[in-house]
Amino acid sequence: MTEGVLINKMTETGKSAGEMEEVTLIPKKSIDIKLEADVITPDSFAGKSAEEIGMLSVWQGPTTYPLSDFFEVTGNAGSSAAETLIRIKGDAMRIKRIGEGMSAGKIEIEGSAGMHVGTGMKGGEIVVYGDADSWAGMEMLGGLLHIKGNAGDHVGCAYRGKWHGMKGGCIIIGGSARHQLGGGMDGGEILVEGNVEGFCGIRQNGGLIVVKGGALRTVGVEMAGGTIVVGGKIQRFSPGFEFVSMENKVTSGETEIIGEFKKFTGDYAISKRAKGALYVSADANPEL
Repeated sequence: MTEGVLINKMTETGKSAGEMEEVTLIPKKSIDIKLEADVITPDSFAGKSAEEIGMLSVWQGPTTYPLSDFFEVTGNAGSSAAETLIRIKGDAMRIKRIGEGMSAGKIEIEGSAGMHVGTGMKGGEIVVYGDADSWAGMEMLGGLLHIKGNAGDHVGCAYRGKWHGMKGGCIIIGGSARHQLGGGMDGGEILVEGNVEGFCGIRQNGGLIVVKGGALRTVGVEMAGGTIVVGGKIQRFSPGFEFVSMENKVTSGETEIIGEFKKFTGDYAISKRAKGALYVSADANPEL
């Protein structure tokens, strides 16, 4: 398999951890009904003491509770979002919307993250040391979301009923991702070190998706623009793509991928003027 060499552009995420004030959240108990915790952002915490942060409201079902009902809160936030680091010391798989809309600062989750982590984030950095549930980085505008484990469905996608997903920023997945990664993507970058399943890049209009492993099927289906690079085997290739040339380098913005690729354009099953570019490993896909 030709995975190529990825030279990723540097992502500006603000102050280093050593220049930040740190707020630590330690789970107090297991969570049955999932929490809606969009208040867990540097923007919401900025300028607040540990006591004030603990009084912020989270939803569980139809009822609101103070954050301190679920977490032990220690440390005071910085005076601004950019000066605030939030560290969640434990698993957060049953906590949704962490980092939603954040503009600066950093969140580190020392476990897995629930649905919608990093939704609509505009800047800053989120690091998930475990896995992430579905809709990670949905409609993301900027910043860096780094998932060191696996991710669920709809990473960087548009929400149900919308056509436009991720517009900026960068998502890095250290493991594999499931279905509809980058659906409706308009900009930004997604890098997957492992594999993806179905409909990667569905309705993509812009931006860059790099999958170092393989893909199950329907890569780039309904694609109108943007770039997808697959370093492994595509099990079932979409019929709406037309072979253009052999390439040994893919360049998108400040990112360069080196390898032996077959370049296709499409998806012509949807539009005869489609401008999507799909680069597929030549070694892994000799039959294409």
